[in-house]
This record gives sequence, C-alpha cells and structure tokens, in this order.
Amino acid sequence: MEIGRPGMFGWDKAVSKNRAVSLAAVFLRNGPAKSNNGVDPHAYNVAGVMVSRDKGLPGVAPAAKLYSSAVGSTKNMGQPEECLSAQHIASQNGGDVRAINFSFGEPLNRDPRPEAVLDGNALLTLCVDWSSRVHDVVYAIAGNQGKGGIPIPTDNFNGINVAFSSRREGIFNKVDVSNLAGVNQGVSGRLAGKEFNIDGRRAVSIVAPGSNINLLNPDGKLNKVTGTSFAAPHLTATVALLQEFGDRQLRTKKPNWSIDSRRQQVMKAVLLNSAEKIQDSGDGLRLGMTRTLIDKQSQDWLASDAYQDPKIPLNAQMGTGHLNAFRAYQQFSAGQWQPTAPVPGIGWDYRQVDIGKSVDYALTRPLKKDSFVAITLSWNRLVELNDTNKNQQFDVGENFRDRKLNNLDLYLVKADTNNIDSGVACSSISEVDSVEHIFCPVPAHGNYKIRVQFQKQLNEATQPYALAWWTVPN
Repeated sequence: MEIGRPGMFGWDKAVSKNRAVSLAAVFLRNGPAKSNNGVDPHAYNVAGVMVSRDKGLPGVAPAAKLYSSAVGSTKNMGQPEECLSAQHIASQNGGDVRAINFSFGEPLNRDPRPEAVLDGNALLTLCVDWSSRVHDVVYAIAGNQGKGGIPIPTDNFNGINVAFSSRREGIFNKVDVSNLAGVNQGVSGRLAGKEFNIDGRRAVSIVAPGSNINLLNPDGKLNKVTGTSFAAPHLTATVALLQEFGDRQLRTKKPNWSIDSRRQQVMKAVLLNSAEKIQDSGDGLRLGMTRTLIDKQSQDWLASDAYQDPKIPLNAQMGTGHLNAFRAYQQFSAGQWQPTAPVPGIGWDYRQVDIGKSVDYALTRPLKKDSFVAITLSWNRLVELNDTNKNQQFDVGENFRDRKLNNLDLYLVKADTNNIDSGVACSSISEVDSVEHIFCPVPAHGNYKIRVQFQKQLNEATQPYALAWWTVPN
C-alpha cells in the first residue's frame, strides 16, 4: 500500500518492456486501478524488493502473490481513505493475506486532531491495530525517517516498525544515519510526541537493509534507492517466505505444527526473536548470530538501556536487532510446543493466559552458563470498530475505540522456583509496550523455565499471546 502503485504488465504502458515484477492485482483505494494511472517508480521499486523475478535482481519472495493499492493524491485523501485501502488489501485472496507493507505514512501536521501527538490514537494507527487483529495480518510499517517525516502510523502497537541499515565492508550492520534516533539521544522536548511516541514506548521493532539497494525501475533500468521504504518490504516478503514454508508443513501434516503458524502475533514473535544483535564467536553461546549491529553512535545492543533495564524491551534505534530471514526460518521451523510438557531449546507457541495467572514453559535440557537466551512475547492492543451501519467493515465516517493494552510480563526463572521474587534469571517487564523481549546471559548452569504472566487487566480478562524462544541447551 502506497500513495502510488507499481505498474502491472498488460495493464500499464510504463512496464510494457519489463515483466520482472509480477502482480496478482492492482487497485485504486478500494476499487480497480485505472490503466496507466497512479503508476509510480517508488512503488515499483518497493514491489521489486518483494516479488521481482529478474534473474540478476530477484526479490526476497519471488513466488508470493502481491496485491497493490494506490491511495492516490494526498491533496483530497486522508487517513480514512488509507484505512479503506488497507482493509481492501486485507480482504484479497479470499480474505487470506498474511502481510501488508506500508512504505508511506502521514505527517502529524495533516492529522485533524487538535495538538496531535503520537499517542496511538490517529485514525490510521487505530486502523492498523484493528486490522492486524481482525484480519490476522502482519503490518510492516516503514519507520519514521528525517525531521518531520512520516510518523503516523509508527505509533501502532500491533504492527512491526522497520528502521534501515547501511553497509560497512559489504555487510548491513549499521543503523543508517537518516533514521530518527530515540528520544533519549539528545532530542529536544519539542520533538517528543511529534516525532516519537509519547510515554517512552519505543517506535522501532527491527532493522532491515535499506541503503543503496539495487532495484529495477519500470523501464527496466537499474536504480539505487535508500530509505525505510525499502527496509519494510524486506520484512513483508520474509513473512511471505515463512508462510510458504508453514503452509507446506500444514499440507504434509508435520508434528508440532498447527494453523497458529499463520497468526500475526506468531510471525511478530518469530521475526523479532530471531533478529541479530551480537556476532557469535564460534562457540554458539550467542545463538550463532552472524553480525554485530551498531547504532548511529556506533554502540552495540549490549551498550543500550534495553539490555540493562528490564522495563525497556526494545532498543530505541534497533528494536530487537537486524532481520535475518534464514534465522527466522530456523526459529519458525523448530515448531510449536505446548507448556503441558517440557519444551526443546528453540520453538514457539500461541495460546492465552488469564488475569492474575501465569503459563510456564519448562525447558527439557539444562542451559549453559554464560550462553545467551532470546525470548520474545507478543500480544495485541485491543482496538474495536465503532461500526455504525453494522456491515462489519470500516466505512469513511466511522471510527475506532481503543480498549487499551493488557500488561503481560516475561521471565526466565530457575526450574525449581515458584516464587517470582527469587530465582529470576532475567525479565522483561515493560508497562507500556505490546512486546516483551529478553536477551541475556544465563547466570548459572541449570534447569530453567520461561514464564508468561498476565499482570494487569485493561480490557478482556483472557489475553491471547505468541511466544518464541531460542536457547543453548547443554
């Protein structure tokens, strides 16, 4: 979804000499696209990241089905039309679209609310969080970039916001300078709430390649592009690859596999948990990671407040680290494991927890001292549609109700402990985020369990969640 759209072969003259990007369908908002109208090189480049079939410059998921909607000129269009377009894309493929890419956003000065800030209550932000849950789709949102930028809907809770990296010595391992830094990096108060989420909630979930990316233009000529616009589709297409794999597992009735593999929270937990932070030295203690990612100040994840403070799950500039599609596949392919029996050292699950209760996942094998553990918990903010005409879809003129975010916490505890005050090895206990993330060294050799706790109720008394974990068993 963008302001414009990629050209479609056989429909638009702009791509008559170039079949590299194959599209399932193109739209103008929630209707069919007009031939030769709204075709945009930027949108074509973004589509190329995902589904290009060019031999020299293949996309991440060349076999995926891509539906594209152009919102149209921003002069007379706003967030209601953008929400309509997103809903229209989500309903394609028989209502089975697994991920939606936003390589655009809305500036706050166009938001109709008086004194608008990034508090999660812009119409488009509420729409993204509502649609994530109702249509069960991963929203990959291009992170805010440059002053003034495109902050709406980067204040969403249920999507994945993507910042972009640049290469050093051929490896994408540095947060690019034109990403906005976090509030705590010397940004003046006047930008807080304008460029960054209020209440200290982090706006970046993950980092993906986005600097000097080689892509084809509609005319078939090579173009070098830079920006979060081109990082987000790396994530969207990675979801497509994982879903192709997951559907194959379902078709062949593999054990430890269920339709939960399609859930948006599971994808979020898997992608965030498998992201790379610190290069492994070869002993496997850092989970086999292949790169060390550094921020704009050349600091790594271990130097950040997210590593030191259990109340901060995400690094302001890096989220949980750098996207690695193969690691995401390793995390996902380990399968779904239920807490009713001990679980292996790597896996994922989807279930629910009741208020005041906790769910424990006992790890089968003891963990090695000083080995790192990565665990990610993901759940949704509850946003409901005020559906005035009762047609079960969003229409221009309707709005949303924010029923807030229940508070879940995440712990790694010694296996023989029931008291949460003692025996906690690591924790992630943010009061404001819809994700908890642990990345910590195991303090002592021994048996451990992962605990998901429902701490505070703000909407329903039962909260669905997804969990992904990666450990080093002895």
